[in-house]
Amino acid sequence: MTAVLALEDGRIFRGRSFGALGERFGEVVFNTSMSGYQEIITDPSYKGQIITMTYPLIGNYGVNKEDIESRCPFTEGFVVKEYSKIASNWRAEKTLGEYLKENDILGIEGIDTRGLTLHIRRAGAMKAVLSTQDEDEKSLVTKARNSRGLIGIDLVKEVSTRKKYIWSPQKASHKVVVIDCGVKYNILRELLKNHCQVIVVPAKTEAEDILKIKPHGLLFSNGPGDPAAVSYVVETVRNLLGRIPIFGICLGHQILGLAMGGKTYKLKFGHHGANHPVKDMKTNKISITSQNHGFCLDIDTLNKKEIEITHINLNDRTLEGMKHKKFPAFSVQFHPEASPGPHDSSYLFGEFIDLMQKSKSKNKNYI
Repeated sequence: MTAVLALEDGRIFRGRSFGALGERFGEVVFNTSMSGYQEIITDPSYKGQIITMTYPLIGNYGVNKEDIESRCPFTEGFVVKEYSKIASNWRAEKTLGEYLKENDILGIEGIDTRGLTLHIRRAGAMKAVLSTQDEDEKSLVTKARNSRGLIGIDLVKEVSTRKKYIWSPQKASHKVVVIDCGVKYNILRELLKNHCQVIVVPAKTEAEDILKIKPHGLLFSNGPGDPAAVSYVVETVRNLLGRIPIFGICLGHQILGLAMGGKTYKLKFGHHGANHPVKDMKTNKISITSQNHGFCLDIDTLNKKEIEITHINLNDRTLEGMKHKKFPAFSVQFHPEASPGPHDSSYLFGEFIDLMQKSKSKNKNYI
């Protein structure tokens, strides 16, 4: 069946449908990863977006239940050059097309993904519509232009857990509360590897309710959309800053920056992929990182007397990491739980453990 991808600037891409049928709206972005499409599709940070894969052949190793990163896929659509109908891997349980259809996600293949990617790089990420039911170009472009987009939209409320749950029930040296703004499961797995008891709470959980759990540390997770639109999470950070160790990842990094007086802005086409070089300013070590964000903290709006810049993106010199000079709080823009290096940035979880241990040692009556 024919599928059409229409961009708000009038560009049209026609291809073949795979997965679900219907019509979906979202900001079209490109991801430069060569593999890991299942993890990408199930990353809640892609809520509100249509993903274009730059690698030409997608789907050849199928889908399995072990590699999912959330309770369901949240992406609005999936765009590839060539979809492999044959899944050849001993771990495969179904094809990518079957998985998309089961989860009501539209896919389109057979378009010039290289041309689409170059267009996004030149013109920027933009609103789009993916449809199998409307082939009228003018109609589709109008629909794309009238869609909601991402700026000022709270998408966290659409992906966050509705109620508290315990990821690891066993007692451990450190009790960590994860504020779920769209958390990837591998973040929880990494905390478990580091001998943490993990409790996940909804994004709208207030500071005093978090303190009642008596955690040793807080992790503010990744998530979708505009960080300035989730002011309630920013307020939670403000109320907890200095009272308990904090680790922010991706959206959590941006939220921590907003809580400390910084400002965010929208990147031209965002950082989406598994090959982004990031420099550790203390060691000068370069890590190859996985990233997925369309907004960024403005490095010039941060108070350098209170905040130390720890990591910089080597592609465009944007802010990738910071820590507070007085309070036990730090964050990174990239995903240390993904580690395509393959383990370049997993040490950050160890730093979080050390931060909690130091805080416990300083205060015997620590909450």
